[in-house]
Amino acid sequence: MVISTPTILYEKRDGVGYITLNRPDSLNALNRELSGGLREALAEVRDDPEVILGVLTGAGGRAFSAGMDLKERASLDAEGDRRTVDPRGAGSFVDMGVYKPLIAAIDGFCVAGGLEVSLQCDIRIATEKSEFGLPEPRWSILAGYGLHNLNRMIPLGESLYMQLSGRRINSERAYQIGLIQEVVADRDALFETVDRVAGEIKMCAPLAVQAIKQIVYHGRNLPVEYAQKLAGPISERITLTEDSIEGPKAFSEKRRPQWKMR
Repeated sequence: MVISTPTILYEKRDGVGYITLNRPDSLNALNRELSGGLREALAEVRDDPEVILGVLTGAGGRAFSAGMDLKERASLDAEGDRRTVDPRGAGSFVDMGVYKPLIAAIDGFCVAGGLEVSLQCDIRIATEKSEFGLPEPRWSILAGYGLHNLNRMIPLGESLYMQLSGRRINSERAYQIGLIQEVVADRDALFETVDRVAGEIKMCAPLAVQAIKQIVYHGRNLPVEYAQKLAGPISERITLTEDSIEGPKAFSEKRRPQWKMR
């Protein structure tokens, strides 16, 4: 399955939904059209039973995304039209309930709203040349998702260093502080690694993986005892699936499980 729009490319292949931000001449900046198309593509990933996980990347090899399209923002300001400015940030989709795993494949600049898009993914893999930052205060703008969540993913001091100065960090530093999970040499190695990680995820029971993501994201800011109570009904639901029977059976028979997603 292939869906193409001027700003978003979407392809379904081998159980993976590949979403490409497609404004390479603008460093894949997030304008209204791209942000809307991104949500539509993610809805495809979320709702298509044949899709196990999603991969987000940027076209052109220069940037994952350079963030909000400030030219469009300036034009809206000049027209007095601020209705389309999402306070959660450009490219926000955290409200969509996408519990299938999402991998950000990053090659080049991943800054401002682009970094915030990657932060809404579960795994981030980047090339050596990639750079990361939240430079919004340099333009008297406040970040959206990143303002609240970067400091939950990396040490507070590192988060504040990036946000208060607007500075960019390289891939090696991003890896050291836990912002990204792997650093690879180039774009070819990036997608080889992404496909390897996707393959590892696809070995797992899809419903169990989605339950893990739901439990982790809903419970990460709760005391452990409350998070466990939240997880109880979800865990029970997984225990009652056919796949929960298939897993131990396949292990005992020394074969790969055949997941039915029910």
